Amino acid sequence: MLDKNQLEFREKVRAFALEKIEPVAAILDEEQRFIDEHIQPMAEMGLLSMIIPEEYGGKPTDTVCYSIAVEELSRVCGSTGITVAAHNSLGAFPILKFGTDDQKKRFLPRAAKGELIAFGLSEPDAGSDAGGTQTKAQLKDGNWIINGSKSWITSATRAFATIAVAKTSDDPSDKGITSFVLEKDCEGYSIGKKENKLGLRGSDTAFLHFDDMKVGPENLLGEIGDGFKQMLITLDGGRISIAAMALGLAQGALDCALQYAATRVQFGKPIGHFQGIGHTLADMAAEIEATRQLIYNTSCMKDAKVPFSRESAMCKLMAADVGVRVSSQAITILGAVGCLTGKYSAERIWRDVKLCEIGEGTSEIQRLVIARDLLKSVK
Repeated sequence: MLDKNQLEFREKVRAFALEKIEPVAAILDEEQRFIDEHIQPMAEMGLLSMIIPEEYGGKPTDTVCYSIAVEELSRVCGSTGITVAAHNSLGAFPILKFGTDDQKKRFLPRAAKGELIAFGLSEPDAGSDAGGTQTKAQLKDGNWIINGSKSWITSATRAFATIAVAKTSDDPSDKGITSFVLEKDCEGYSIGKKENKLGLRGSDTAFLHFDDMKVGPENLLGEIGDGFKQMLITLDGGRISIAAMALGLAQGALDCALQYAATRVQFGKPIGHFQGIGHTLADMAAEIEATRQLIYNTSCMKDAKVPFSRESAMCKLMAADVGVRVSSQAITILGAVGCLTGKYSAERIWRDVKLCEIGEGTSEIQRLVIARDLLKSVK
């Protein structure tokens, strides 16, 4: 049950999403256009600083409100939802959690004002096997020289800095991986061509390349060798936000299907009154609500500072599965018009939500995380 503040927060974000984002969502998708005009309004609302303390210019919320914000934005536009989620959970969080006081003062106020931070973990040969990072950082004359590439980076073309990991030793274990905050204006930092994606086409995704990029020790994030551990902690929270994104997309698909089923007349009555369609809508709604409760409960666990790794993996797994299934069912309910781009949102949502089965750990990896944690409890 949401409290008064959380309910009011939902209404505030929902109103903004309906007024500003929904009217242009299809255009952003069709033109692969980034949401530049919405970044500053969202920053002023605090949607880009939901985990940043007030001392750094943020407008912090609890994790339930954070999940609600990503859900409501994604309900009308997945590209907006993932931009906000990645910036908060994957960009700002590692600096807040692992950064020095100086790093927090340097980067967090800029993030709170709407300058985006990206997250560089995946590489061409290191996806699910994140420990297989090939990007290297060598200490030379007091500075780090970094060489390598990062792939599938959300907001790569817009971010002023990227949280990235690199190998800092030949240790074959994960302990040889270290995190850095890499700034866009550093010599040797370059951005690859923007990807032409199936979905989330209003979110910029590109490679990042580091060629003999020299960064000072002040850009080292945390301790040498702690990078892999830091990324696991970061992804635990990030999975909640990706789950919230999938939830919002699923709800958007149901909204579309309901509206159509209530107005499309066949055989003398709206199709929603036929049992086959009605039962499908009921199943969609039940699965969405069950997913929502799991996400909100896990958000509460995070705020209570109790272990939530298993639950966050469950959130992402279930939300992604439900999102893909519900959006597919919505297209089926719409029939032929459901396959047309632009007119109804169901097909765009179906394309957008597919990423949720892949990004920030595939559904197979989530099952592995859950299974391992379950087996630990067996004595």
